[in-house]
Amino acid sequence: MMLGAEQAVARDRLDDELRLAPALGPELFGKVIDSGGTRLRALRQSGKAVRIDRLIEASAWTEAALALIELEMPAWKLRRLAYENGEWLCSLSRQAHLPIEIDDTVEASHDALALAVLRALVEARRRSIAAPGTISAAPDVLPTSDRMICCDNFA
Repeated sequence: MMLGAEQAVARDRLDDELRLAPALGPELFGKVIDSGGTRLRALRQSGKAVRIDRLIEASAWTEAALALIELEMPAWKLRRLAYENGEWLCSLSRQAHLPIEIDDTVEASHDALALAVLRALVEARRRSIAAPGTISAAPDVLPTSDRMICCDNFA
C-alpha cells in the first residue's frame, strides 16, 4: 500500500511542477515520460516510441504530448481542447461519443497548450490507477450508422 501512496505523492508533485512551469522543456517532458507505467517503458525499449523522441528533439511539445497519450493510454481519447480567458483546457475521455454532460472526463488547464495536455495525462493516469476495475456510470456507446431514428413522443 505504501508503494501506491508514494506513487500518488509523486503524481501530485509532477502535476504541481507542470502547473507551475511557465513553459515545457525536455527535462520536464522527460519527467512525465519517466513517471509513466511499464507499458511506456516496454514500448520505448522495443523502439515503438521513436516518434515521441523525434517530436521532443523538434520541440513539438503538443504533438509529443498527444502522441504520448495515444501510445501510453490508448483507452483515453482527446475530447476537447479549448482556449478561454488566456488558458487552455484539455479534456480526455474514455467515452468520447457520449454527450459531454454525462461523460466521465478528466480535465486540466494551463497557459501553455502542451502543459495542459500533459496535466490531463497525469490526471488520467491517476484515475486509471485509482479505479482500474470500476465500471463507469455511463455505458459504452459506439458511433451510430448514417441512419438516425427519432424516438421522441410528440403526442
